[in-house]
Amino acid sequence: MRKILVNILFLSIIFTNIVIAQTKDYYQEKYRPQFHFTPEKGWMNDPNGLVYYAGEYHLFYQHYPDKTVWGPMHWGHAVSKDLIHWELLPIALFPDSLGYIFSGSIVVDEKNTSGFQTGKEKPLVAIFTYHDMEKEKAGRTDRESQGIAYSLDKGRTWTKYKGNPVIPNKGDVDFRDPKVFWHELSQRWVMPLAVGQHLELFTSPNLKDWTFASSFGENDGSHGGVWECPDFFPIKASDGTEKWILIQNIGRGAVNGGSGTQYFVGHFDGKTFKNDNPPSTTLWLDYGADNYAGVTWFNAPNQDRIYIGWMSNWDDYAQSTPSSTWRSGMTVPRKLTLYKSAEGYKLAQSPVNQINTLRNSGKMIGKIEINSELEIDSQHIYKELIIDFDLEKSDATEIGFVLKNAKNEQLVFGYDKIKKEVFIDRTRSGISTFSEKFSKIHSAPMTAKNLKIRALIDNASIEVFVNDGKIALTDLFFPTEYFNKTTLYTKNGKAVLRSGMIYGLKRIWK
Repeated sequence: MRKILVNILFLSIIFTNIVIAQTKDYYQEKYRPQFHFTPEKGWMNDPNGLVYYAGEYHLFYQHYPDKTVWGPMHWGHAVSKDLIHWELLPIALFPDSLGYIFSGSIVVDEKNTSGFQTGKEKPLVAIFTYHDMEKEKAGRTDRESQGIAYSLDKGRTWTKYKGNPVIPNKGDVDFRDPKVFWHELSQRWVMPLAVGQHLELFTSPNLKDWTFASSFGENDGSHGGVWECPDFFPIKASDGTEKWILIQNIGRGAVNGGSGTQYFVGHFDGKTFKNDNPPSTTLWLDYGADNYAGVTWFNAPNQDRIYIGWMSNWDDYAQSTPSSTWRSGMTVPRKLTLYKSAEGYKLAQSPVNQINTLRNSGKMIGKIEINSELEIDSQHIYKELIIDFDLEKSDATEIGFVLKNAKNEQLVFGYDKIKKEVFIDRTRSGISTFSEKFSKIHSAPMTAKNLKIRALIDNASIEVFVNDGKIALTDLFFPTEYFNKTTLYTKNGKAVLRSGMIYGLKRIWK
């Protein structure tokens, strides 16, 4: 008996150590983001079904749980109370006889227009694209249609509508990604759909019966690739002016190559969208290479427009980045605001305030002149930088910061005074052999008297917000050793730093 008890105790110790080891290593594989959302395993792409209900932010996403490359699309699911810490939930929607479950949206049907409500909980109605792979293999163009499903238990379980599809395909190869919202003035649901390289709008009284209303974009904006994942919403500037924003992702041909996100500013009367800008004008939401398919939360508190994007580049290298048990992450959630510029109204963006709760240490950098180089941090891998340069008092031709490691790898963010642009240079940032399109410099035009930088740096990504978020750049990088040093630098002169702050950030996974 004593021998049996000893063996049991021995096995118990081994099991305990395994559990501890698993806990210690959980969500800490190489290049695993530490304060960005990622799936536990498998492939992830577009954010889907963003909805706030009963105190929870829901994040659904394109998901293939069996491999780390794209495959039969499901809707993965997670919830959060603060947009920072996420609880992973079971897969919400599975492929069926009508096809894979491509991108879409979720609404709270407050008025029960759908008739799905049976108890006290309001119906959450998901609207998504079916993609029929058998039709695609047969060369048919009617491969995509729109379906709906509903949940009566706060999004935990879902029932697909027996009358699917609610919008059949009329012969368009690319006919997808509904982002539905309620239009109060017309008392109708409105569905923007990406169709080839333009947008089509449909309306409905009940989420089941849809009528074509109008189209937009045949000659507007960028047409380097197929249009995908639209979002459409009103937003007010600080001067009280309200504009309608159409976010329109584009599969290739973005400002810095591959996939990216353009947007339009204008007016909407319940059926038709009119662009304020000339058709040739293209506004870009992000000038980096790794922010795609982003959309906003439906029903967010205080009518805020909270945005999140897929942090990769579908067209260039998304399926070949050097991760292991999972592939892809999301950007941090960002609050969108509208401001008036010399060229008209535009969007600005900044990380949601909740990100500040992750700060676990801080170091202040006082007003100082920088000539050549100044090391400001040698401790943190994932961190936040806030730095403010006075460009009028600086005569350097280039100003910025560098992330470094002991292998002489580096990532540079800078402002080029001659070219009048800000940029991220990842040409020496580490592993890039997985794609010839990865090792590049991404830039954005900027003319200003100040250079205010806020940068969120994870172990394999950077998100930079310039001059209160009027410019954003998001890029991945894959150093062979994590960057643990940060320096400020100048070229050909001095830079005057008004102030600076560097914070270490806590990881969100336990």
